[in-house]
Amino acid sequence: MNKIIATTNAPAAVGPYSQAIEAGGLVFTSGQLGLVPETGVLAEGVEAQARQSLMNVKAVVEAAGLTMDNVAKTTVFLADINDFAKVNAIYAEFFNEGSFPARSAVGVAALPKGGLVEIETICVK
Repeated sequence: MNKIIATTNAPAAVGPYSQAIEAGGLVFTSGQLGLVPETGVLAEGVEAQARQSLMNVKAVVEAAGLTMDNVAKTTVFLADINDFAKVNAIYAEFFNEGSFPARSAVGVAALPKGGLVEIETICVK
């Protein structure tokens, strides 16, 4: 049976989904936008949204009893693929060199709420 992971330290889901699900020794986080949990408003600019997105990911991962070192795979969705380098610099602040998770980064036509970046993860317990 799946275990739902939820925290008030990250934005509430904006649809019919969970912030994360634990299943079979893995934790799958839903995509996290750069929404500030206290206000529900997007941080301003791609770098601020990338940082907030990763802070939200971290909060959900920690609610599952894990750390960012447990992240095995990330997917980064960018409204503008030209923002890759800016987001990459922020991303590197959240993971330890030598144990970076696998990652995909894709440009998308649009993100919910007009977001510029959204990040999801798969973690191993």
